[in-house]
Amino acid sequence: MDYGTPAYWRATAALSMGSFLVFTIVYLTQPLLPIFASEFQLSEEAASLSISIVMMCISVAMLLYGPISDAYGRKPLMVLCMAGGTVSTLLTAYVSDYSLLIGLRAVQGLCLAGIPALAMAYMSEEFSAKALSVSMGINIGANTIGGMSGRILSGIIADHYGWRASFLCMGTLAIVLLALFIWLLPASRQFHPTPLRFMSAGRALLGHVRNPVLLIGMVIGGLHFFIFIGSFNYLTFLLSGEPYWLSATAIGLLFFAYLAGTLGSVLSGQVSDRWGKARCMMAGIAVFAIGLLLTLLGAVPVILLGLVLQCFGAFFAHSASASWVNARAQHAKASAASLYLFFYYIGGSLGTYYLGLFWQSDRWPGVVAGSLLVFGITFKLALRLHRMERSMRRRADG
Repeated sequence: MDYGTPAYWRATAALSMGSFLVFTIVYLTQPLLPIFASEFQLSEEAASLSISIVMMCISVAMLLYGPISDAYGRKPLMVLCMAGGTVSTLLTAYVSDYSLLIGLRAVQGLCLAGIPALAMAYMSEEFSAKALSVSMGINIGANTIGGMSGRILSGIIADHYGWRASFLCMGTLAIVLLALFIWLLPASRQFHPTPLRFMSAGRALLGHVRNPVLLIGMVIGGLHFFIFIGSFNYLTFLLSGEPYWLSATAIGLLFFAYLAGTLGSVLSGQVSDRWGKARCMMAGIAVFAIGLLLTLLGAVPVILLGLVLQCFGAFFAHSASASWVNARAQHAKASAASLYLFFYYIGGSLGTYYLGLFWQSDRWPGVVAGSLLVFGITFKLALRLHRMERSMRRRADG
């Protein structure tokens, strides 16, 4: 499909709706964590499992959808994934047991993982070069808006009608988006099925893991999301308690700061060729750390400013580390991208448990201290990549 054609815009709109739906559902429980802790008598870590389990399932399932879709097609599998995510979201509105809620959240993660993984394959096959670059930018914007919308809407709905209504409303929205997705997305024309080969895919992944140039970039991306999700989870508990006592609505509205992540991603892409990708990672780490330190000052407006800087810095560094991996992979680039996302989402699923140790010992100042320890590691790793980058440039210059 060429840029600007009706088929292109139909496909771009459909895929963006799919991305919006994924991140709306993934993050809708973040402002609800204090409500879960109170209603089900849970610890902060147990309440945060409603996000962690989704990300853990996404990280694992994302490695499987590529080989499966190579054999069975892109659109049919995406439709099944959206349908599974829709049904499991609606069912969550009717549970009365937290373990069942977690089980359904796991199903959501397993289903939703297929949409971003397969959307990338669909675009790379069906779109021309210019159409692909524009559509990718729109798709990333839909990711950010979906994550922000899920947090904001679920907080507002839960305050007025209860947390179950948040799942019911999101599930109803998902039905509408699924119908539009089926209607708008053109069937694949460039797809050619290949036999299902998990062994060859596994060998490609293992080769990437053994490459330190790629592995360091993946670890950096995973550790940053590790801190990003974990710190945001505990921030909801900080702001819902003394002395702030913010409602779920107010906490959800703070996630407007997430828009700074879109700006960070765009700017990182624009300056990475000039600065170098490793320098962009280091700059993102510094901004992320400054944002966290600002939250220690205590005033809500300053905390909001800190959130803006955290989002900007995290996505500035994420864009650079993802770009590093994509640029340095010499073969099986799709596998390298999937493996990066595996590290990214597995990091997001585990950060709450690491930071929980610091939360229990010193509450929010402990979370900030634990985060800074990780930033020390990622900054050192990014510095190592910077040295590699300089060495590669010297060899290229002759």
